[in-house]
Amino acid sequence: LLDAINSDLAKAIKERDEMTVSSLRLLLAHLHNVEIAKGKKNLAEDEIRVETYKMVKKYKESIDAYQKAQRTDLVEKEKAQLAAIEKYLPQALTDLEIENMVDQAISATGTSSIRDMGRLIQTVMGSARGRADGAKVAQIVRKKLSVEMSS
Repeated sequence: LLDAINSDLAKAIKERDEMTVSSLRLLLAHLHNVEIAKGKKNLAEDEIRVETYKMVKKYKESIDAYQKAQRTDLVEKEKAQLAAIEKYLPQALTDLEIENMVDQAISATGTSSIRDMGRLIQTVMGSARGRADGAKVAQIVRKKLSVEMSS
């Protein structure tokens, strides 16, 4: 994955695509900072995906904030940067796939109480590894546990 990012960066530099160049450089700098923080020489593929997902989430939050402030110029810039790095993420899980993972986690952990929601979300997020949004998982877990408790 890191090789793909570096080769795409070189290609963007040759094509003089400034938006892609700045986005990929920002992503590589973020990954380098994570390597330093974790004291590792190279990050594993899944760690790179998780960190890339974090950056995508930041871009989406920025887009929402700029839309609320009616800053269309900045919205377009953020969307372009988002598109440049989003292609390095694996296909996001569908709601149905997340629901199946939650069902499996419920049966594996024997969870039936809303008090165990945090542990259940942690289990599902661990197996999703950067392919699911935490808020979406929490919403589905809450829904499943409330159905479990009412039946």
